[in-house]
Amino acid sequence: MLNSLLHFNTIKEISNLIKSKQLSPVEITTSLLQRIDDIDSNLMSYATVTADSALDDARKAEKEIYSGNYKGPLHGIPLAVKDLCYTKGVPTMGGSRVHSKFIPDFDATVISKLAQSGAVMLGKLNLTEGAMRGYHPDFMIPKNPWNKDVWVGTSSSGSGVATAAGLCYGSLGSDTGGSIRFPSSACGVVGLKPTYGRVSRYGILPLAETLDHVGPLARSSFDAGIILQAISGEDVNDQTSLSDPPPDMKDIEGSIKNIKIGWNESYATNNVRPEIVRALNGVIEVMENLGAEIIEVDLPDIDPYLEHWAIICSSEAFMAHSSNYPLHANEYGDFFREWLEKGSNVTPEEYVKATIGRNSCNEIFRKALVDVDVLMCPTMTDVPFKVTEQSLYGDASENNPPISFRRYTIPFDYNGAPTITLPCGFTSDGLPLSFQFVGKHLSESSLCQIGNSYELATDWHKIHPNM
Repeated sequence: MLNSLLHFNTIKEISNLIKSKQLSPVEITTSLLQRIDDIDSNLMSYATVTADSALDDARKAEKEIYSGNYKGPLHGIPLAVKDLCYTKGVPTMGGSRVHSKFIPDFDATVISKLAQSGAVMLGKLNLTEGAMRGYHPDFMIPKNPWNKDVWVGTSSSGSGVATAAGLCYGSLGSDTGGSIRFPSSACGVVGLKPTYGRVSRYGILPLAETLDHVGPLARSSFDAGIILQAISGEDVNDQTSLSDPPPDMKDIEGSIKNIKIGWNESYATNNVRPEIVRALNGVIEVMENLGAEIIEVDLPDIDPYLEHWAIICSSEAFMAHSSNYPLHANEYGDFFREWLEKGSNVTPEEYVKATIGRNSCNEIFRKALVDVDVLMCPTMTDVPFKVTEQSLYGDASENNPPISFRRYTIPFDYNGAPTITLPCGFTSDGLPLSFQFVGKHLSESSLCQIGNSYELATDWHKIHPNM
């Protein structure tokens, strides 16, 4: 029997064991499938477990590795993906009854790329309906492994839970307004939102085409980086995909001495939970000890620009669902139906005005990053809050945080800048705290290098829920 602690190891650690043949892909896959069977009925992170095909993947990987055909650090590693990713022969439901019987006949580009890397696919992960905030009543709500009564993040919730709880070694999520970063923060894992266009969205159920990003959740910056490297690259099937080569994550363990970190006290601390601010001050101390330079940058109040997000996102969601809404309006849950209705009422004038506001916000952050390498800020203004099934299945009006809650997420979906979310402590109630580094376009390697340096100097990413 395998040591249960292996479930909380990093991809880097497990891949070294697999490469040296101390651990077989079949062994670790069998063990994880058993763990999913044992505890996920309480966590509900998986929408579909593909046990048979996972074992087939593992046997194939084992045969390749033992014959000397080792493909790299994801070879034989069990992963899982948000249930927005088309997966041939497997239901791809997007958390909605509308898609509950949809079984694609081809793989999304990211699924194909993970297969090429030799990864083992464990299954599809639960999410909020349509990747927005509320859940459809036909689907289960993932539970936060740190405290089942608190918010688990939106909308890549199953991805955050499965990664944190040792039910996969990494996962894919999507981010339109914070949906990689919120679950990463709430569940105490690393989330890497890439540059817009870095990862193909071909075969991904869309929410908002100009805002959607696909990226990894993992247990370390290195792990997130190697997953991103595997799924990145130009795709002729996605006209928004960039022609730049995938980021090279081989040398992210170098020094970050003299790196310039942008910081704006007002932006990072106003109306932010004191526990988060204290944790941020601790991060600053660590980074300075590592040789980084903290530089005050100018950032005017950006909160007025956040309101434009709802206009852009809802109207683009309405377009994405036009074949089903309003024709099948009753198939949608309360929250997402209301969101699509909102989008249907957006006028061209409102959309143009929102786009202008979005561009103005983008210019503010472009200027802020000119003289620094990265910007540092919180991931959220508050810690995960208590929720109920009733609120999450409905309109969530009572538990819906103000738009300022997305102060640290929306701007970087607006401008497509890459970000990495990192654990940085715990509240007095034992809930994870996090922060993020924001980089310039295509700077994911640097973000992972900075994140890795922070992790080498701290142990927050090594602390796991007790299960």
